[in-house]
Amino acid sequence: MTASHPTTNAAAFAAAQAVIPGGVDSPVRAFGSVGGTPRFMAGARGPYLTDVEGNEYVDLVCSWGPMLLGHQHPDVVEAVHAAVDRGLGFGTSTLEETALAELIASKVPVERVRFVSTGTEATMTALRLARGVTGRNLIVKFAGCYHGHSDGLLAAAGSGVATAALPGSAGVTEAAASETLVVDYNDRAAVEAVFAEHGERIAALITEAVPCNMGVVEPAEGFNAFLREITRRHGALLIWDEVLTGFRATATGGWGLSGQPEGWTPDIWCFGKVIGGGMPAAALGGSAEIMDHLAPLGPVYQAGTLSGNPVAMAAGHATLSRADEAVYAAVTRASDAVREGLVAALDAEGVDHSIQRAGTLFSLAFGTSGTGVRDYRDAQGQEVFRYAPFFQSMLASGVYLPPSVFEAWFVSAAHDDAAVTRVLDALPAAVKAAAAATPQA
Repeated sequence: MTASHPTTNAAAFAAAQAVIPGGVDSPVRAFGSVGGTPRFMAGARGPYLTDVEGNEYVDLVCSWGPMLLGHQHPDVVEAVHAAVDRGLGFGTSTLEETALAELIASKVPVERVRFVSTGTEATMTALRLARGVTGRNLIVKFAGCYHGHSDGLLAAAGSGVATAALPGSAGVTEAAASETLVVDYNDRAAVEAVFAEHGERIAALITEAVPCNMGVVEPAEGFNAFLREITRRHGALLIWDEVLTGFRATATGGWGLSGQPEGWTPDIWCFGKVIGGGMPAAALGGSAEIMDHLAPLGPVYQAGTLSGNPVAMAAGHATLSRADEAVYAAVTRASDAVREGLVAALDAEGVDHSIQRAGTLFSLAFGTSGTGVRDYRDAQGQEVFRYAPFFQSMLASGVYLPPSVFEAWFVSAAHDDAAVTRVLDALPAAVKAAAAATPQA
């Protein structure tokens, strides 16, 4: 065994800690809120992950969303191999970029798409674009919504930040933070108040189509339509973060749960995850009028050496083009079965909980049956201490859950009856472990 090829998870983590801060390249992977040794994966196929020790897990993370079709879908693998055979990257425009942009525009009402490599890049660019279009500086965001790790968006950001119990991040200047106004999610009065006071200086309000980084939090009825109306009323833009929900929650993403049936669209969309099919790819999109403010047509600068990488474009196009009605039906069936089994197991043990849902995405919150989770305070106030033993029991039974209670659960079209049954069989013991948990002193 060498340092770069350890054969146990513990040895792999020790080797990683010696050369990578915290041993991980994204904080939630460190298992900080659930304890134990992080799993180092060596491979995946269909609905399963396999770690360096050869242990197999039913995957309920799905690379945080992109693996809509399951791991190593043959059509996606074939498309990636063909792209690699043509070259890894050229630093020029390619036909693959146009093809994926056209495909995205055929599914949701955007006229222009600009590709980047990460969701953080997409939201960061969206903010700059909104400021460039409006000539204003202020941004409104919601506590608990995570829009990537750019400076101005790490205020009360949820997800990994919530897991680490950090209010923001060191290294973010007061000047950067001062241009972000944070209000509570689902609070119309707070939104009205911030626009009443600062409306002429607000460039944009950014929101997740459905928040999924403080657990899933369902928007109150009409809340997203209200955001569309108030931004338009004050001449601000509505930035619609679909990095996680896009083409995932439904065939048309989170927009399919509110904007589409209600007949409205946001100004700037941000996409990621599914559009890369597991490869690094993200995008922002919108009307030609707004998007043409980006260079080289307009004064808002954005660039990226790896933007529109042909291998990533091929993976994304293969994934999205195969995401038909049958795929979404399969994802829905698996999601419903796991969610219903989870509820049944919790009810059988009398464990207080709520299940938050957005299309095929859902999350579990302990001790919240009275009101559910409506905002960041509710998410933080849940019985977090019950999740670690629940998680560890599921892991021991061969089910890989998100290693944080503040995350959504994901399934894929590859989660067949056998995979779902393994999850359902693991739930009773995990719920018993959660029921027996007590708060740490």
